[in-house]
Amino acid sequence: MICLARALLRSTKILLIDEATASIDYEADAKLQETIQTEFQDVTIVAIAHRLQTIIDYDKILVLDAGQVIEYDHPYTLLKNESGHFYDICKESGNLNSLFAQAYASYSQT
Repeated sequence: MICLARALLRSTKILLIDEATASIDYEADAKLQETIQTEFQDVTIVAIAHRLQTIIDYDKILVLDAGQVIEYDHPYTLLKNESGHFYDICKESGNLNSLFAQAYASYSQT
């Protein structure tokens, strides 16, 4: 939270977030993501995250495996590929339909 406040005050152009919401509950995560989306609209955000809800509405997702790039595209595009790694991750989460709907909503706004 302190780092995000600092980034806001500095009017940063690039925001690097490494598991920023890993230790908070889902409700606090949602509020934090809303703040990031509204306050950092003109900022390039690079986020390392394991919570799919955190990144599902981002512009692009880079999927890595053993340090190698496996997939890179908009979340909705990645989810349309049912043989893709990102699709499998979302399916395994048990929230595929919700994630797909959120990704589509984000994609439709672009």
